This record gives sequence, C-alpha cells and structure tokens, in this order.
Amino acid sequence: MVRYSPTIRLNSGLDLPALGFGVYRAAPEETVGAVRTALTAGYRMVDTAAAYFNEAEVGQAIRESGLPRNEIIVQTKAWITDYGTREIRHAYDRSRRKLGLDRIDVYLLHQPATRDFTPMIAAWRELEKMLWNGEVGSIGVCNFSPDHLRRLVAATDIPPALNQVELHPFFTQSALRAYDRTSGIVTQAWSPIGGVMRYWGDDRPPEDNPLTHPTIMAIGRKYDRTPAQVILRWQLDIGNSAIPKSTHPDRIRENFAVFDFTLTADDIAAIETLDRGRRGGPDPDHLPDAFYNRTIPD
Repeated sequence: MVRYSPTIRLNSGLDLPALGFGVYRAAPEETVGAVRTALTAGYRMVDTAAAYFNEAEVGQAIRESGLPRNEIIVQTKAWITDYGTREIRHAYDRSRRKLGLDRIDVYLLHQPATRDFTPMIAAWRELEKMLWNGEVGSIGVCNFSPDHLRRLVAATDIPPALNQVELHPFFTQSALRAYDRTSGIVTQAWSPIGGVMRYWGDDRPPEDNPLTHPTIMAIGRKYDRTPAQVILRWQLDIGNSAIPKSTHPDRIRENFAVFDFTLTADDIAAIETLDRGRRGGPDPDHLPDAFYNRTIPD
C-alpha cells in the first residue's frame, strides 16, 4: 500500500511534503524514469534546478504520471548568474517553460552570492512581487548561513520559507537548524543520507560513510531497517524536510518506506554525535570561480 509523506506548512501557507525526491546528478536520460518511479511510490514533491539541466525531463515525467498537477509540488532553483531584477524573471520563465508548467510551486535561489549581495537582493525583491501576484507558491534559498539569512532579511520584506542545505549525520548543522526554526524557516536537507561524502570515491572505510557507520548500522538492526531508512527517519524526526536522490527503482521505493516507525530520543542523540562539522560539498562563502561563470542555456 502506498503511503504519503506528512507535510510541513511553509510561511507562505503552502503545505510541503516533508520527504521529496531529488534529481541532482541524475542524467537527463535517467531522470524521466526515476521521477515516474518516485511518483508511483508515493512521492509528491520533486526538487530540481536550472543548473541540473534536467528540468525538461522532470516536467515530462510529471505529465506522463497521469497525476493531477495540484497533487505534486515542483521545486526548482535559479543560478547565481541569473540574479538581478530582469535576470531572475527571465530565469523563472525559462524554468517554467522547460518544466512545461504554468506555475512553479517553490522557487529558490541556489547559492548565496557572497561576492556581491546587490543582484541577489534585487532578485529576491522580484521574487517577493511574484509571490504577492500568485505567480509562485513559495520562495526560499539554498546553502544560506544564519549570517546570509540575516543580511537578506534586513534588506527585504518577506523571509525565505525554506533553506535547503547540505545536512546529514556527518554534518548536522545544529546551529543553522536552530536559527531557521526560530525564524520560521523550514530546513531542507540536500544529500540527506550523506551521498556527498561518496561523490569523489566509494573506497572509504565503513566509519567514513554514513551508510556503513557502525552507529547507523546498529540502529538499523534494532528496527530491521536499512541505514538509508534510519537516516531519513532521523531527518524527519528532527523536523527537517529531505530530498533523497536515486535512479535505482528499489532504492527509490526503499527511501520512501519510512513512515511506519520513529526513532527514540536516544537514537537521535546517537546520530547527532556523528557530526564532524565538515562539509562534503562546497563552502558557500568560498564558491569557485566556475560557479560565478556558469550560464544556463535557454
């Protein structure tokens, strides 16, 4: 029997499925099948981005699913080089066209433009207008620290509804989570089971991979669950949204089968002790030049 994710109410009033499906690093030729499998399994939120170059395939899968459009939350992101008033409007229209949608449900700024906040603030102000006009369901950011959020909020009128960040047992971001929570911002985890720790090689010892770490394995045996299911349940139990990615049908279904158990406070505390305070992905305050030079084709 298909189960459905619980939802989290965003500050815009939109109900976001707590567990969504991510397509980062999914090749276009893999994306249609993966998203269709996810929707069949019960996922009702899909996260993509202009910089993933697979928005068109996400849209195709949604159309082919046969599901009513209003049952699926579609979330995508604008890249740094599309910040600015006219630029963000063009980026939104381009993503909407590629997705084949009349409206994007959740639209995010993909990175904090720390070298120059001015275009980013202009982009956010335009997103505020789009939110007021009903052109988008909710607006948010990715990879923002509390300092980035404070600077954005001080210069604008509407705080982000969501902050999507790298977050997994080896990088728990407890201070950021606390800041988001007190600010009414939902924390959403990308690489929620720690895949980013394996992107540059799988030959790590068990203790250097969240999925094979002894603590996670022991909790999995306790509940007769896979390590990925334990970690995703932890994400939900601490109040996060999460967007696991896979192109393997069995893993897609496995990752969604986490709604019939919960972790104890001791389990959660044990997972939190695995935090190493070290990212697997890029530091938003020191993004490489290539990020600022990347352009998104129309």
